[in-house]
Amino acid sequence: MGIFDLFKKHKGIKDYTTENGILGPTFLDGVTEHIQNPIDLHSHEWRRKLKSSTGTSKFKIKFYGQLHNEYKNLIVGTAFAPSVVFAVDTNIGNEILLFDGCIHGYNAMFCDRFTNEQVNNRPVTNYYKDRNGNEDFEIIISTYNGIDYEDEFIEEVDDNGLIELVNGTKIEFEKAKRNGYDTLQIWAINEKGETFDIVSEELA
Repeated sequence: MGIFDLFKKHKGIKDYTTENGILGPTFLDGVTEHIQNPIDLHSHEWRRKLKSSTGTSKFKIKFYGQLHNEYKNLIVGTAFAPSVVFAVDTNIGNEILLFDGCIHGYNAMFCDRFTNEQVNNRPVTNYYKDRNGNEDFEIIISTYNGIDYEDEFIEEVDDNGLIELVNGTKIEFEKAKRNGYDTLQIWAINEKGETFDIVSEELA
């Protein structure tokens, strides 16, 4: 089954959506919509289509990082620091943060330490183009949440419901569970309907 099948409709099956009870990243609240009849939606997967607050579903992709040496469609980090990826509303130019490798995902939140320079000195100046020069895309985002936070961290949650991250800051435990996913995939769909990965990260 190919990547295109992720977004095709089932035949002969009653309509359903990506609503499976899994909560996605908190920073994407209000800027996504469900996908009708998703293929192979896993029980621990959150999958949505990006849609801005203005109703736009076409975006440019702006990022810090580089393209993978072998898989030229993938945005990855540099030797200096992890990647940062934004979607830019093609109508009004609003930017939506899709991924910051210094703060999102299990490892960044609970394992990996980054310097202030790594966090703050990552100019987001690159614009993504596919192999045919297209710059406007629909965006599909998927996170996998296979970590048992209750089992691993419940004793570290304080009386206020906060947990301390590796960088010393404290956040709500429920927010940590939503943003501390173990895998991230972002797909772009160009004007010809071609679908391809632009981000694929193992984060735990």
